Amino acid sequence: MTRISRLAVLAFVALAPAVVVAQGGRQSPAEFQRMLAMGLEHRTASDLYSALKAAARGGRQSPPYGQLPDWSGLWTAAGGGTFFSPGPGGAAPKLTPAAAAMLKQGAELEAKGISYDENLSECGPPGFPRWLVIPFLREFIVRPEETWLSSETTNNIRRIYTDGRGHPPAEERYPLYYGDSIGFWDGPKLVIHTNQLMARSMGRGQPAQSEQMETVEIWQKADAGTIETDVWVYDPALYVEPWYMKRRYSQVPNDDTSLRIRYWNCNENPNNDVFKTPDGSTNYKDLTFTDKDNSTEPSR
Repeated sequence: MTRISRLAVLAFVALAPAVVVAQGGRQSPAEFQRMLAMGLEHRTASDLYSALKAAARGGRQSPPYGQLPDWSGLWTAAGGGTFFSPGPGGAAPKLTPAAAAMLKQGAELEAKGISYDENLSECGPPGFPRWLVIPFLREFIVRPEETWLSSETTNNIRRIYTDGRGHPPAEERYPLYYGDSIGFWDGPKLVIHTNQLMARSMGRGQPAQSEQMETVEIWQKADAGTIETDVWVYDPALYVEPWYMKRRYSQVPNDDTSLRIRYWNCNENPNNDVFKTPDGSTNYKDLTFTDKDNSTEPSR
């Protein structure tokens, strides 16, 4: 890829948060309330997943390849709800006192310019469900027996097993960055249940999820260039009631196929080594700047 095209991709990614804000109001308040109510009707994520599976008459396990939807191409986050902000119509998540206090403290620190993330600041993977909102390029590999939902940062891959298996037995479970995910196909919709999630930060200045968190997702193609996912998040350490949000992913133009998913990790660049300052903020180790272009690639 040329230097110009690489810069174009970086600019696109840098603008992604603004796209999230601009497109976050597509879902009507009535539709949002209907989907939120679906989560409230069920005590646990497992109960909601079982109800969706019953409504789909068991769903399809390992359907023929020709009956699977086409999710090929490269995609990037294109808006939708968030974990702690109000949804369409102003409905806000009902947080536990501990989560509300963490959110307030995070906002106060960020207002002072203090921001540190024990995970991303140290080049760790975003984890799930934070993976849903990161702006980086994604690729979706759909197969009868499992689907891979991947992103380019630190080689993140979520494996959704649709071959009929259940979650591991309780005695064999342990916390994972992306948890354990099983699913089924309801027509062109992929329904997912995820558990075994690790306790970790939900984002800079945001509360930490607990190991009790479980989620349900419904993925489907809304149009030729848009994939949508409905997400219900259950975590009694964060939410008094389960929270719902819709996320969207737009296909990235790539007619000449020059753009590719490439593994990258911020540890590859020594200038990205960071540390936590005494005031709780982030700084770089031995970072130097130059006004000269050190690139050896000829201009094009």
